[in-house]
Amino acid sequence: MATGRNGLTYADAGVDIDAGNALVERIKPAAKRTARPGVMGGLGGFGALFDLKAAGYADPVLVAATDGVGTKLRIAIDTGHVETIGVDLVAMCVNDLVCQGAEPLFFLDYFATGRLDVDQAARIVEGIAAGCEASGCALIGGETAEMPGMYHDGDFDLAGFAVGAMERGCVLPDGVREGDLLLGLASNGVHSNGYSFVRKVVEISGLSWSSPSPFGGGTLGQALLAPTRLYVTQTLAAIRAGGVHGLAHITGGGLTENPPRVLPEGLACEIDLSAWTLPPVFRWLAETAGMAESELLKTFNCGIGMIAVVAEDAAEALTGLLRAEGETVTEIGRVVAGEGVIYRGRLL
Repeated sequence: MATGRNGLTYADAGVDIDAGNALVERIKPAAKRTARPGVMGGLGGFGALFDLKAAGYADPVLVAATDGVGTKLRIAIDTGHVETIGVDLVAMCVNDLVCQGAEPLFFLDYFATGRLDVDQAARIVEGIAAGCEASGCALIGGETAEMPGMYHDGDFDLAGFAVGAMERGCVLPDGVREGDLLLGLASNGVHSNGYSFVRKVVEISGLSWSSPSPFGGGTLGQALLAPTRLYVTQTLAAIRAGGVHGLAHITGGGLTENPPRVLPEGLACEIDLSAWTLPPVFRWLAETAGMAESELLKTFNCGIGMIAVVAEDAAEALTGLLRAEGETVTEIGRVVAGEGVIYRGRLL
């Protein structure tokens, strides 16, 4: 027979169930704002339901993606500016989905921490909801894990899971051929790759996150936390207009590793590095680190967050459409015979 002598509770072990419940209640309005056709039910169940028929699909193929934010989280944690890190999380997943030709439908997040701070967690999830809302993607569930002893005080980790759909036969890349043009869609900074290198550069620069940014307004920490751009609604509009043969999200591996992922064997991307101006953040990183141009190109997006491979006769119309959707679009090259990426001109 139990005596209850120790009187221990789960909270004594560092897990506060009441805090978890309070977080769910606080984020319900943010999740509700992301609702779209196909959503069934709300937060709090053992699983999340989605009706593909109600979303308008006749013969759908599902596409799934998962990602995190990497060590950009360290800057958010150290500065306390966690409001936009959720946008990064969503962007890293949904930008990949559209490269397959899929419309993002729903998103789930995983948030893990040593001790749940309801206010901090709510600000993070509200950022996730903002990213979902901007992408037409419903935040339909997630998991909050409070794990004392696994994370230092104030630390947390994030992972995201996105599911999209397309009608059967509409997968990208499709029809990429020699002579197709490359349309570069501008990034707004480092996005969410290469932050272990970024943090090392800041360390050797002698600056702190609160120092004035040497390449833009605000503090260095704020400048480096600029959230990853969301390319979903713009690229879906371009796909539906016709003439898009492939899309490459420029993430880890930069401009060197990502464009070849959409190319058939025997074809290469010829990229003119003089077609756009290297944004100041990348110039500062390269100069501070003494970085070779080749290393810069295979580490960062260098100002181009997404590349659309398009039919030459559709390029003008698609450029106009994308600009009308708010994109800064630059023709940066073309598809040629060869292998990998062939660079012309210089960035540095």
